[in-house]
Amino acid sequence: MKNPFRREDRSLARSWPTGSAKRPPLPVLVAAVIFGIVLIFAISMAATGNLGMTKVTAEQVAVKVNYITGAEEVITTPGFKLYIPFVQEVFTLDRTTQDFLMQGAEYHDASHVPLLTVRAVDGSNFRIDDLRIQYELIPGEAGTVLDDSGPQNGFKEEWIKAHARSILRDEFGRYSAVDVADPTVYKQAPAAAKDRLNEALGPHGLKIVLIKTPNPKFDDKYEQAIDRRKEADQEVERLIAKVDQLDQEKEQRVAAVERQGQVRMKVLQGELIRQLREAERAFEEVRLAADAYATERTADGEALQSQLVATARGLEAKYRKEAEGIASKTKALAERGQVVVREALVKKLAQISFTLVPYSRDSEPKRLEHSGSSGVSQLVDEANTRGDL
Repeated sequence: MKNPFRREDRSLARSWPTGSAKRPPLPVLVAAVIFGIVLIFAISMAATGNLGMTKVTAEQVAVKVNYITGAEEVITTPGFKLYIPFVQEVFTLDRTTQDFLMQGAEYHDASHVPLLTVRAVDGSNFRIDDLRIQYELIPGEAGTVLDDSGPQNGFKEEWIKAHARSILRDEFGRYSAVDVADPTVYKQAPAAAKDRLNEALGPHGLKIVLIKTPNPKFDDKYEQAIDRRKEADQEVERLIAKVDQLDQEKEQRVAAVERQGQVRMKVLQGELIRQLREAERAFEEVRLAADAYATERTADGEALQSQLVATARGLEAKYRKEAEGIASKTKALAERGQVVVREALVKKLAQISFTLVPYSRDSEPKRLEHSGSSGVSQLVDEANTRGDL
């Protein structure tokens, strides 16, 4: 059996130039062959982009995959990253915040779908146009994103679209049209939808950042009714605010009146204290004057008392003496008896003028009459003249 390699060697030897030129040594030939292989390998890597180094920007997160061991390394820091070509590969994913828009009536792409229509719990229908969901991948779960969604923008294609519409309809459909028209109630649905979407998307390495929901829209008649209700609610709120304002004004006025009353009371208290002090001073002056007057009158009384006592004592001595004289006279009169009475009667009769009438009015007169110049008749009782004369 012929050896083809030997025939090739022989043909190569025959084709090699002879004469003065020499054939290159074998190491040079080997090096040339290796260089050619490396050059071909580099050209192929350049064509495929696998040069063993890639750049990760600040807006990206990377996953280094080892095809031999199956290990995955998440790279979250930006910069140039090295890997072994054909053994390892680095996949970059967009870590910026993404928008999922539900707007209009037509389907544009995976991130722009028709508006959301909802059937309320009371049976009415409403729509939410220009609803925007902002989401992003979880950097630490980039490996999960790569496994579930593939490289590049695979995670932007189906995950949000698959869950958003059904979950949003469920959460907004829990309320009636009246409740949805109330902003305080209406804002509860996006929060609940965000929690449910995060539960559904979390295992795939995605999270919801924000759900922006404009006000819902109804048919024209219902919109008009809602507008009228809003106007009525605004009027009620205005009246409530007015009542609160009036209450505040009332409190302020009451407080002002109380402050004025307190000020007035303090002024009156000060005036009363001043008057009380003046009254106390006047009382003290009157008391001092009264004490002085009482002292003066007491001294005058004591002096008068001493004077009267002295006068009384003199009168007592005088009248005692007179009484003693009277007592002596009485005693003398008692000793002399009727003689003294007769003497007194004689003295009394000596002072009386008698007029005698020359006839007898009474044959047996019992009394004598006389008339004086005063025309007053004086009678001399018989008992006074009888037997003692």
